[in-house]
Amino acid sequence: MRLARSFDLGSSDQLEAARGRLITPAIKYWICRTVPAFVYEAMECLGGNGYVEEGILPRYYREAPVNAIWEGSGNVLCLDILRVLSREREASLAVFDQLARETDDLPGAAEAIRDIETLLARQDLEANGRALANRLALLAAAAACRQGAPTRVAEAFARSRLVPSAVGSYGGRALEEADVAMLLDRALPA
Repeated sequence: MRLARSFDLGSSDQLEAARGRLITPAIKYWICRTVPAFVYEAMECLGGNGYVEEGILPRYYREAPVNAIWEGSGNVLCLDILRVLSREREASLAVFDQLARETDDLPGAAEAIRDIETLLARQDLEANGRALANRLALLAAAAACRQGAPTRVAEAFARSRLVPSAVGSYGGRALEEADVAMLLDRALPA
């Protein structure tokens, strides 16, 4: 929804317009890369019931990789990010600065910004486009959490995805009991 707001505000705010152009391919990349694993995890949670054809999950699992074809392959989306960076360097850097300000108090955000800055300084940026897309998408998601969710949700998101020791698979990182309780309360309100 934060990205959608950039499009709503983009006609009167150049920074929001630049944010929309830069973040859109990064978020598409991230979604296309993570949906198959997410659906697989949902199937695993349901066990055999998630696998049988009477449910919808097997179809979702078969169709999940289509996102990457429909929305553009990962490499094409990364090239879209690089195209925005080359055409609108100053505006893109202003978006990075804005993301840095929006996430400055979140765990791992400073490292993510440093990673992005390091990648932007490389001569072989095209070869590292996926690393840039991933870090940019996660930082933008953390910024969106920071603005639209309770502080503890944003902090839990950042700890599980931005810190250097973050694990890429679902459930691969231990959460504090208080964070688990808070997330469950948020997902399943009484």
